[in-house]
Amino acid sequence: MRLIGAFYELAGRAASGLLRRQLARRVLRGKEIAARLPERTGIATLARPEGRLVWFHAASVGETLSLLPVIAALGPRANVLLTTGTVTSAALAAERLPANARHQFTPLDVAPWAERFLAHWRPDIAVFVESEIWPATLRLLDARGIPRLLINASMSARSARNWRLAGGLIRDLLGGFQAVHAQSPQDAANLRRLGAKNLLEWGNVKFSAPVLPVDTAALAAMQQAMPGPGWLAASTHPGEEEIVIAAHRRLLAEWPDVTTVIVPRHPARGAEIAKLAGEIPVALRSAGQPPVPGAVYIADTLGELGLFYRLAPFALVGGSLVAIGGHNITEAARLGVAVICGPYTQEIAELVQRMKAFDAMLEISDAQSLAAAVQGWLANPEAAAAAGARARLAFDGLEDLPARLAELILEAGA
Repeated sequence: MRLIGAFYELAGRAASGLLRRQLARRVLRGKEIAARLPERTGIATLARPEGRLVWFHAASVGETLSLLPVIAALGPRANVLLTTGTVTSAALAAERLPANARHQFTPLDVAPWAERFLAHWRPDIAVFVESEIWPATLRLLDARGIPRLLINASMSARSARNWRLAGGLIRDLLGGFQAVHAQSPQDAANLRRLGAKNLLEWGNVKFSAPVLPVDTAALAAMQQAMPGPGWLAASTHPGEEEIVIAAHRRLLAEWPDVTTVIVPRHPARGAEIAKLAGEIPVALRSAGQPPVPGAVYIADTLGELGLFYRLAPFALVGGSLVAIGGHNITEAARLGVAVICGPYTQEIAELVQRMKAFDAMLEISDAQSLAAAVQGWLANPEAAAAAGARARLAFDGLEDLPARLAELILEAGA
């Protein structure tokens, strides 16, 4: 360990009392869970499972979402421990992790706390995500002979400049990873200059969402049932359906037979959404009602988003017209569906940037701009189809990335 690393560890030990008080204050602000506060000092609240254990560490929600396909690709071949640092990511983990995976809050990077954590969990391999580089924890992993990987690694030019101030420490930290999988060529170049070895440029795992499934018989039936031109509002939330229905009203003046399909994020809200339509005809899929010209068709059923994306020439992806932060637009893109998003896309900023780079999406802000966007693509279906083709191209070739990363992890931890 270089001198700066030794100083870092001494400073962490000295600050442990202050850090405990800070954690207690975070509980009062809802940033920590009181019953699980011991986890932040390395005290486990769950037992270690028997057998092989892969430890993943992700900072928060975005990194956790990117890991879920990789964890799924591991399947039953290893037990999984996922650590994160935020209450929201813990809630996501509780909802989405498979049965062979468990969640803990990551201990802060204080050497005794990290040592206590590792002594309990004894992972066979440690996998860090994006820019999670913890000097004390990484040194302790090396001391125990536990291999470590950095996947979906990011390193901006600004971060690289800051890390260069650490001199040999960052070379030791990055050089100790068995492999570093970089998000992009630019990230790889920055990491290489800082001392990373065995760099892999396989693409960004956030762009590798699987293709949604479909019941082909149901798809054929819906293709027959659609009465005319239509478009889709997918994964919508309260506050968004009002905007979509207001846009539909505007569209009726030029397109009296248009069908607006709404797939709510929570299907149980179907009847509630129907009341918002007022005088506009409404059909509920859960009631077996067929779509009719000029109507709002509410697809309030589970697991059929893949069907409606295949029906749609383009789609508004919800969670973006209210302050949710946006939902996964790659699900639409993989099916060649051009995308419309609202102004709230902070949770999918990288995906939006990718789609913009391929000129495969439109941004809107309200019912008027949404109606204008839909009107433009309804009037020019060739342009919508071309945008959809570009959307597919934006994420082409990445569908097998989670499986490739899973194999890399298993081999490194063998």
